[in-house]
Parts: sequence; structure tokens; C-alpha cells
Amino acid sequence: MANKRVISLHSVAKQYGNETVVRDLSLSVQAGECVVLVGHNGAGKTTLMKLMLGLTRPTSGKVEVLAGNPALRTAVAQRKALGYLPESVAFYEAMTGREVLTFYARLKSVANTQTEKLLQLVGLGAAAQRRVATYSKGMRQRLGLAQALLGEPRLLFLDEPTTGLDPSLRQDFYQLIDAMHQKGVTSLISSHALNEVEARASRFVIMKAGTMVACGSLDELYAQAALPAQVRISVTPGQTTRVAERLGTAVNIAELNHQSLSLWCSNGEKMPLIRRISELGEVVCDIQITPPRLDEVYKYFMRGDSAS
Repeated sequence: MANKRVISLHSVAKQYGNETVVRDLSLSVQAGECVVLVGHNGAGKTTLMKLMLGLTRPTSGKVEVLAGNPALRTAVAQRKALGYLPESVAFYEAMTGREVLTFYARLKSVANTQTEKLLQLVGLGAAAQRRVATYSKGMRQRLGLAQALLGEPRLLFLDEPTTGLDPSLRQDFYQLIDAMHQKGVTSLISSHALNEVEARASRFVIMKAGTMVACGSLDELYAQAALPAQVRISVTPGQTTRVAERLGTAVNIAELNHQSLSLWCSNGEKMPLIRRISELGEVVCDIQITPPRLDEVYKYFMRGDSAS
């Protein structure tokens, strides 16, 4: 299962009238991966999810999910293996949380015992008998997650899943998703909260105006963008000028104060620089290396600096 392809997109395009919202996009996702879609509003992320869910058909190209066409009426088995949390969840407000989840469980032919477990899992056990009208936005989002997890899906589609959740609940949410990944579940997440997904994703797909401008792991995107890392050197107080002189003029020093100096270096320069710093001896107290963050990589590709 670990190496099995669960999603295949081949030259997929989607038009609404004269507007093209997804352009010639090809992508494959392996079982167990966590792939994160990032991009500006209107970049095509939600449309791409709807294509993979079979909620809309491509104008051209081919979409395969779990070895089948998700848009066919006969793809019932595939749909039961999917879970979907839309960006904006809407439930019938006169129903209780338990009634809502029971309704969706019947649609998926899932036993009611699973609804109780899921309500507890997302922290709504105590509120299960309350009407949805009394739920906060965060509670509705958690009910939406419980709905998406019905039937122990093999593939999860999560569109801006932490909208309306406070920082503590966001952490709880991703702990649930991490636990699903450990069981081999594949997930496709659309998110603007780059700091939340930075350490979790297997790969990132960066979209701009319906086009995939970059795809890869964080390390692969670092390499493609060739952004420099920041190196901060803490030294014996009063020795920063002497250290800077010993490092030489080839080093790009960005900041210097009484007991530390910061500089930038490319990935290829990092190890030679560390060796040079180690040769300075006891005057060096500490070294901190900070790679570029995902938001910096994202901005790079959004500016169009890459060949893509």
C-alpha cells in the first residue's frame, strides 16, 4: 500500500465559460502522503479538489482517484473511501450534532457506534445533544471533521480545515490528522496557514492562476528556489569585529552587534562556512542556522522568479 498511487491527474484543465481555472495540471499522489495545496484565493485549489472528488468534470485531461473516475455514477465504492471537509461547512441547524452525524453515517452505510466515537474524538461528546444552531464556528468545523472521518476513509480532502479554530484546537486537529497518517491514510490539504503545515507535508503543490508553479518536498523547494539560509554566530563579547575580519570579505554579513553577527549563505556554502567558523576556536560560543521558511519559498514562486 505504501507505494500505491491513489491519485493521478493527467494534463487536467477546467473552464467555466471563458475562464480557465485549472490549466494543464499533472500530479500523482502515493498512498500515505500528505500533500498540501497552497496558493492565493482563486488559484484553483478548491476546483482541483472538486475534480478529484468527482463533484465536477475536467474540460480536458484525465482524473483518476483510487484507480477509477470519481465523476462516474458507478464510482460508489470509491466515494465511500473518501472523506471531505469543505472550507465552509453548513449543516441543518435544527438538528443536533449527533443527528447530523447519524444522517451522514447512513449515507455512508456506517454503524452508529462509529458516530459516538467520532463525536468524542473531535471533542463534541458533551455537545452531541445540542442543536447545531447553538454551535460556534469552531464546533461546526469539528463536526465537519467528524463527518469527513466517517467510514475510516483511505483518502481525505481537507479544504482550509482549521478555519475558525483557535490555536489550541488547531493543534488538536492536526494531531488527529497525524494519527490518521500513521494508519496509512492519504490526505490532500488546502491551506493558507503555512506555518501549520510546514512540518507535516510530504509535498507541497504551489498554485498560481490555475497553474502548478512548483511541486516537491520542503527540501526540494528550497533547492529549486535557491534561497539563502541565515547563520547567526554568538561570540565572546567585544569580539564580533575581529571574527568578521577573520571570516573575510567574501562572507555576506547582514548584522553585527556587541556579541553576535548574522550572515547569509547558500546551501552549497553552508558546510565550508561551518568549517571556517569552527576554526575560530573558543571565541565562538554558539551557531544557529535558520533555513528559509515555507512562506519565503512561497513568495519566491508567487513572484515568478522561477523558470516555471
